[in-house]
Amino acid sequence: MLDLVIIGGSSAGTAAAIYAARRGLNFKVITKDFNGELATSGEIGNWPGIPQTNGIELAQKFREHMEFLKVAIDEFVEIEKIEKKEGFFDINNGVYQAKTVIIATGSHPRELGIPGEKEFRNKGVSYCTTCDGPIFAGKVVATIGGGNSVLESALMLADLCKKVYVINKNPQFKGEAVLIQNLQAKPNVEIIYSAMTKEVVGNEFVDGLSYELKAKSYKLSVDGIFVHIGMIANSGMAPSDMAKNNFEEIIINQNCETNIPGLYAAGDVTNMAYKQNPIAAGQGVIALLSAVGYLNRL
Repeated sequence: MLDLVIIGGSSAGTAAAIYAARRGLNFKVITKDFNGELATSGEIGNWPGIPQTNGIELAQKFREHMEFLKVAIDEFVEIEKIEKKEGFFDINNGVYQAKTVIIATGSHPRELGIPGEKEFRNKGVSYCTTCDGPIFAGKVVATIGGGNSVLESALMLADLCKKVYVINKNPQFKGEAVLIQNLQAKPNVEIIYSAMTKEVVGNEFVDGLSYELKAKSYKLSVDGIFVHIGMIANSGMAPSDMAKNNFEEIIINQNCETNIPGLYAAGDVTNMAYKQNPIAAGQGVIALLSAVGYLNRL
C-alpha cells in the first residue's frame, strides 16, 4: 500500500514528485509517456531560470531531477482504471494500491487530421503559439481555428510576424467580441472564413498549406502553421463519478481537490484557465501539499 501514486511525468507530475520525495512519502510515479506533450514542444523560453531551452531538453532535466531524488518511476504503463475502495484507491484492478492519487496526465491537442500534419509537427506545425510563436518573428504564418484560442494566437502572432493568415472553417468566430474587433484592426492579418484546411506541404520544413473555399482549392505560402481547434484532456482513467466539464477536463478547486476525497488533479488535465508548463508545475505542488494534508488526517 503506497501513500501516493502520481499518474503522469510532465510538469505537474514532476513537481508533485519532487515535493513528495522531499517529504519522504512512500510513493510512485506512473507514466505512459514520460513528459508527454512537453517532449514534443519546440523552443521554450518561459521556464523560470532557463532563458532558452526546448521540450526535449527540459523533459530530460525533469527526469534527472527525479532520478537524483531516487523517485520510483514505472514508465510505459497506461493507467486505465481507478476505483475508490474503503480507505484506498485501487488502480488497474489491483496492480497498484494507494491512499491518495494525483492525476497529472495532461492533455493532447485536437489535430486537423490532414496530410502532412504529423510529418511536419515541430517542423513548422505547432499547437502552442505561446511556446513557439517567437520562433517565427518576421515571417509569414497561418493559425487555424474558430474560438478564443485562435484569436489570442493571431493577436500574438500579429505583433511578431510579417503576415498572419487566420483560417476559420466557420462563417464567423465563436470567441469574445473584443478579441475579434482587436484582430480585425490588425493591418497584417488576413482572415479567411468558411475555409477547410486540406493539406500541409513542405520539404524539410513547412512552406505552405492548401485549403478549400466554395469548392475551389487555394494554396498559401507560409513558414509556420499553428493549430488551435481544441484540446482533449487525458482523463479517461478517472473514476466514473468524477466531476468533469464538457471538455472532459477534471474539475478542481483552488487546492487541486476533485469531488472525490483523496484524489487530486493538476495541470492540463484539469479545468485550469491557462495551459502552460509553469502553471501546471505550480498546480502539481498544490496537489501534493493537499494530498499530504489528507494523509495527515487519516
